[in-house]
Amino acid sequence: MRAFVLPRPTTVRRWASRGLLLIALLFLLREASSIVLPVLVALILTFVMAPAVRTMRHHGLPEGISAAMLVTTLVGCSVLALALLAEPAAQWWERAPQAVSQALNRVDRWRATIPGFGPPAERRTGSRAAAPATPDPLRERLTSESLALTAQVVGQGVRFVVSAAATTVLLYFLLASEHWVLSRCIELLPARPRLRALVLGGLRAAQRDISRYVVSVGLINAGVGMVVGVVMWTLELPNPGLWGALAALMNFIPYLGPLIMAGLILAASLASSLGDGSVLALCAPMLAYLAIHAVEANAVTPMVVGKRLSMNPLSVLLSVMFWGWLWGMAGAVLAVPLLICLKSISQRNRLMRPISVYLQGSDRPCPSLASLLQPGPVVATIDTTIHTEVQERPADPSRLEPATREVHTEIRTDIHEPRSAP
Repeated sequence: MRAFVLPRPTTVRRWASRGLLLIALLFLLREASSIVLPVLVALILTFVMAPAVRTMRHHGLPEGISAAMLVTTLVGCSVLALALLAEPAAQWWERAPQAVSQALNRVDRWRATIPGFGPPAERRTGSRAAAPATPDPLRERLTSESLALTAQVVGQGVRFVVSAAATTVLLYFLLASEHWVLSRCIELLPARPRLRALVLGGLRAAQRDISRYVVSVGLINAGVGMVVGVVMWTLELPNPGLWGALAALMNFIPYLGPLIMAGLILAASLASSLGDGSVLALCAPMLAYLAIHAVEANAVTPMVVGKRLSMNPLSVLLSVMFWGWLWGMAGAVLAVPLLICLKSISQRNRLMRPISVYLQGSDRPCPSLASLLQPGPVVATIDTTIHTEVQERPADPSRLEPATREVHTEIRTDIHEPRSAP
C-alpha cells in the first residue's frame, strides 16, 4: 500500500500566501475603481487611436497636435450625443413615478383576471366586512426611497463627470507620448533582439486585435442603434432615439446587455400608451429588438469580426460576470477587451499558452472521450490557429506575420532614434 505523503509546510504556506494575495488584489481593485477604471479606459482608447497618431506622425504632423485633434473629436462627438439624449432622458426621469404607477395599475388589472393571484384589495371584495386594503410594499418603497435614489443618481453623475475628465486628460498624454513610452520600455529590456522582438510584436498584436474589435463592434452597434431607433419610431414607442442609443450602448455587453435592454423596452411599452392595447402590441417592441439582436449576433458580427477575434462564449460570459461584479457597468463593457488582451499575452507565453486554448473560439470538432482514452502517442490539442510569432531560434523576417515583420523597423525607429516626450 502506498503511503500518503502530506505536502510540505512550505508548499502549503506558499499557496496560502498566493491565495491571500489574490483576494487582497481583487478587493484592492474594487476599492480603487475610481483610479483604475480611468487608466484602463484610457489605455484601451490609446490602443484604438495610436495607429492614427503614428500615421499622422509619419506624414510629418507632431504627435501632440494629432493627439489633440483625435481627443477633441472624441469629446465633441460624446458631448453632442449626450446633448441630444439629455432631453428625452430627462422627460423619462420626470415621468418615472407616474409611469411606474401606471405600469403597476396595469399589472394589478391583469393579476385580477387570474383567480388566486389578484392584488390584496381585489381578493377581499367578496368578504362580509371589507377590511382595509393592504398597502403595496413596492409603492411604499418607491415613494420613500425616491429622494435617496435621486441623491444617488446625482452622486454617480458627479463621479462620472470627474472620471470622464481624468480619462480625457490621461488619454491625451498617452496618445501624445505613446512613441516615447514604448521606446523607453523596449530600451529597458535586455539587449537581446529576439526578446525585444517578442515583446514588441506581442504589444503590436494585442493593440491590433483590440483596435480591430473595438472599431468593428462600435460600427456594428451604431448600426444596431439606428435600426432599433427606426423600428421603435415605427411602432410608436416614445423617444425612439433614446432607445436606439441605449441599444447601441448595451450591445457592448455580451449576453447580459441585450437581456437588460429587452427588459427596459418592455417596461417602457408597459408605461406608455402601448400598454392599453393588446398583448401583441405591448410585446411588439421587445420582440422586434430581440429579432434585430438575433440577426446581428448570429450573422453580422461573426462575418465582420472573423475567426481571429472569436472567443469562447463561456469565457466571455464569465469575464462579463466577473468584471461586472468588480466594477459594475463599466467593468462589463471592458470585459471583452481585457479578455482579448489576456488571450494575446497567453498565446506568446509558454507557461500561459494552455489558457489561450480555452479562450480561443474554434469550429474544430472536439475528439471523443473514447479516443482520448485509447493508448497511443500524446496528441497536442492546441488549435492550429494559435501560434507564436517568434520561435526559439531567430526566424527569417520575411516568413513572419505582418505585425512581426515591422519589429526590426520599430526597434530602429523607437530605440535608436528616441524623441523627447511632449
